[in-house]
Amino acid sequence: MNSKLNIMVRIDLDRSKAQVIAKGHITIHSINALYVVAKRANSLKGGLDLELDISGAWVDEDALEMLRSAAQARHLPTKIDPEQAPCTISVLASRRHPSAAAARLAA
Repeated sequence: MNSKLNIMVRIDLDRSKAQVIAKGHITIHSINALYVVAKRANSLKGGLDLELDISGAWVDEDALEMLRSAAQARHLPTKIDPEQAPCTISVLASRRHPSAAAARLAA
């Protein structure tokens, strides 16, 4: 597993869609980098549908909950976006950090 966070952005302004693809390890500390990229993508056009594809990343449980909370609130965290611009976020996730999965199996 690569712990370095790699982020790529795909934007289709004609269809008002952006996809932020993250690979590596997403923690409660590295999640801010993902939020900053999402904010920049969201600022390109009003009403943009933003998909955070973290299916290729190892995601800590707390970080995943933070992403889902932002998606439900339709805003990025205040410290990232003080103006609280509307942000339609969907989170595409599949894997979690191996230590979290091992802890659940051991219980």
